[in-house]
Amino acid sequence: MKNKITVIIVTYKTNKRILENCLNSIDRNIKVIIIENSENFELKEFFTKKYNNIKIYCTGSNTGYGKGNNFGISKVTTQYALILNPDTICNKKFFLNLKKLININSNFHLLGCLYSKKNLENQTGYFNNSKVKKINHFTKVDWVKGFALIINLKKFKNKKIFDENYFLFFEEIDLCKSIKNINGNVYISNQLNVKHLGFKSSTNQKKSGNNQLEKLRNWHYLWSNFYYHRKHYGYLYSLQKNLIKLLSSLFKFLLFAILMQSSKRDKFLYRFFGLLNSMTGQPSSFRD
Repeated sequence: MKNKITVIIVTYKTNKRILENCLNSIDRNIKVIIIENSENFELKEFFTKKYNNIKIYCTGSNTGYGKGNNFGISKVTTQYALILNPDTICNKKFFLNLKKLININSNFHLLGCLYSKKNLENQTGYFNNSKVKKINHFTKVDWVKGFALIINLKKFKNKKIFDENYFLFFEEIDLCKSIKNINGNVYISNQLNVKHLGFKSSTNQKKSGNNQLEKLRNWHYLWSNFYYHRKHYGYLYSLQKNLIKLLSSLFKFLLFAILMQSSKRDKFLYRFFGLLNSMTGQPSSFRD
């Protein structure tokens, strides 16, 4: 098992306790690569002394989820890479179950995880009106969530797995769509469970405030939404799908500006500009 899989964790000034909880849930016999999306990993000495199975690299700037993970994947020598968000905690039987699963079936491009012990059918977002196909503990799905997913690197021609044009949102959906286009296999297993906090890993959040985080999320969600649909379905389809969102965001920005509700005003302003930038072919350049 330890020679088959490498864990990749992309961080950005991540809270020490949260990252410790994540690392403590990982089998100590498995290699872990931490990719810090900045110029310096301030707690490098602490973590390298405490965990002898980790290596830490810095990208030099905040490159986002996709590019950061591609950087980590480029350093992987094992067949499988497990992408983990730093704010995840693996179930106690996670790695034992993973070993069993890849011995049962290695004919997948991506293998996703559940974010709780609930049944798959109770978790929305995995199916897109497709027929559910179950094979042993594997369920074939349209897409898996990016906070915890296993990549079978043998199924890919190179290690640039994610589209680096995305900074935030839609990266895993885009990847799954690309795999589906070539009739590849995307599975999820109810044997792989993790806890996921979601958008709580960065110490920068307290410094910049929730308002700044909301600006970032709203800008990039609309940018990525348009880019994804343009990439896979064409510009006109994406324009038709998003034009009402553009006009609605502009109207609501003006409305809340008049009403002097600054948080709602900013939300729709950043949604408007994120979408406008994507429509005009501008890169996902907004950062906190």
